[in-house]
Amino acid sequence: MTTEPRAALDRLIAALEAHLAAASRRQGEADPAVVAAYQTLADAFEEYDEALYDAFDEVTPFVLYDEAEDAAEDDDDEELDDLDELDDDDDDDDVLDELEDDGDDDELEDLDESELDGERTHH
Repeated sequence: MTTEPRAALDRLIAALEAHLAAASRRQGEADPAVVAAYQTLADAFEEYDEALYDAFDEVTPFVLYDEAEDAAEDDDDEELDDLDELDDDDDDDDVLDELEDDGDDDELEDLDESELDGERTHH
């Protein structure tokens, strides 16, 4: 069943107004009237967005906030951060290896040119 975008927009506007009214009369953090108005608003928005896409291949620039999806994304981000930290540790090891390699070069630089010349003539 395809909804007309104009009708869906009218329902969205009514849901926005009802949500504002419920929020202005809020009775505590988990007020059931506000929760219901929030859900009605979310449903009306999805209906409008779908109707707009179906009719015109167009979408709104809005995304509904979903606490469950957001929590899952946060967990994924934490796992990626943990992996990045492991990679950073590997990078530190590479830097240490490079410094150790550079230390060998310093010893060669410390040799006097005459010592090098003397070693070349004895071979």
